[in-house]
Formats: sequence, C-alpha cells, structure tokens
Amino acid sequence: MIQSMTGFGKHVVQLPNKKITVEIKSLNSKSIDLNARMPSSYREKELELRKLVANSLLRGKVDFNLYVELTGNETSTQVNEIAVKQYMDQLKNIASGDDLRLLEMALRFPDAMKTDKEDIDEEEYKAIKEALVGALKEINEFRSEEGSVLEKDFLARIASLKKLLEEVIAIDPDRQATIRERLEKAVQDIKADVDANRFEQELIYYLEKYDITEEKVRLANHLDYFSKTLRSDDSNGKKLGFISQEIGREINTIGSKANFAPMQQIVVQMKDELEKIKEQMLNVL
Repeated sequence: MIQSMTGFGKHVVQLPNKKITVEIKSLNSKSIDLNARMPSSYREKELELRKLVANSLLRGKVDFNLYVELTGNETSTQVNEIAVKQYMDQLKNIASGDDLRLLEMALRFPDAMKTDKEDIDEEEYKAIKEALVGALKEINEFRSEEGSVLEKDFLARIASLKKLLEEVIAIDPDRQATIRERLEKAVQDIKADVDANRFEQELIYYLEKYDITEEKVRLANHLDYFSKTLRSDDSNGKKLGFISQEIGREINTIGSKANFAPMQQIVVQMKDELEKIKEQMLNVL
C-alpha cells in the first residue's frame, strides 16, 4: 500500500513535574528535509532524535517540535540577585527613581537571570522517546489513510487509461485503412502511372512506419505494472514515477504516429489522465 508524504502526528507524555509534547508535520519533498525545534537544554539529544524521525518517515519536508512544560514547582531559572543589585546601584548613580522602577530596568540587562543547566535524566529522556514514537505512529497512520485515498484515485485513472487504450486498439484498423485510402487518392490525383507491385511495397513500408502494435503492447504492460506496484507492500513513489514516465513515452509515440484525428483525440484524453497521475505522484512516499 502506498503512503502519502502529507501527515500530522502529536503525542503527549505527562511526568510528575513536566508535560512533554511532540508534534510532527510533513509535506512532500524529493528527500528527507527535517527541521527540528526544541529547548536548548535538549540539544545534546537532537541528532539521535532526528535519526529516529528520518528512519521512520524516509522522505518529506518534516517539522519536528518538542515542547517541555513545567507543571510542578521545579524551575531551573533563578534571579541573579548579585548582578541585579549591582545594576540597580549603577542606575541610582545615573538617575533618580523608585526601587521598583529600577528593578524593572535591571531585570532587562544581561545576566539578570541565571539558569542552572541540568542533564536530562534517563526517565525524562525515555518519556521524550515515548512521545516521539507515539507521534511517529500517528503521522504514519495519517500517511497511510491519505495513501489509501491516492491509491483509489490512481486505480481509477489507470482503469480509464486502459479503457482509452481499448478504444485505440478498436479504431486502429480504420486508421490504417484511412491512411491507405489517402495514399491511393494522392496517386490518383497526380494521374501518374505507377507500377502496382512497387506501389504496394512502398505502401507497406509507409504503413510500417506508422504501425503502433509495439506501443500498444508496451503501454498495456506498463499500466499493469503500475497497478501491481501500487498494490505492493512497500510504498515506492519514485518507482511509480519512473513507470508513469514510460507510460507517457508510449502515449506520445502513439500520438506522433497516429496521423488520424479520432485516435489523436483519444491520445489527448490519455495525456490528461496521465498528467493528473503525475501531479498526485509528487505526494507519494
């Protein structure tokens, strides 16, 4: 089953003093393009967390957000009292003002607040990974649901292309007869005496140049292969993209050889269906 590259996942883990939330959003991209946002105190674990995300999602433009909210009395940020008092004393020497106003000004200066960096303990990091795994599960389920919708659309369009191919096969004898009549009429119009055997040989040579038997067979095979790949266990958007290119090549060749208005009209419909497949293919994992 194919997967879409579009998805969203969110998971929350509650610790005694912290709430950990992981959100992951992905859009289509040719490769993995991962943007990670997390508190600076957790940056030491960023590479490992990025690897977990990349290994799970494989492709896409991914936004990975880690939020850690304190829910207890614990805090690692404190007022740097010594620095604040020094700032207030210096401000008093410069200008007069009440202590509350001076305190507000002093708190805006560098080093007014100090943070005691703490190592991430094992239980907390375990909770972060638990939240990440949960969010990845959700986004992959989202991707699978979107992929199911895409698969139904692809199958419908492949069925439409097969029906149009049947129409091409049905009118091909009329096309060849029309080309033959056109050539015979051209010879009659110039009122030239031609050798019947030589004319028949030239006619056969001309008709062979416009023969589309191989193109019809290859196009049918490509359509079947596309459907088979679509139903495989792995989602392989790149492979499906290559097959759709081959489908387009055969359709274009049929169009260039058609030399018959009814068939060219069918080819236009084929190109329209294939273009819609290619547009949707950009979002397949």
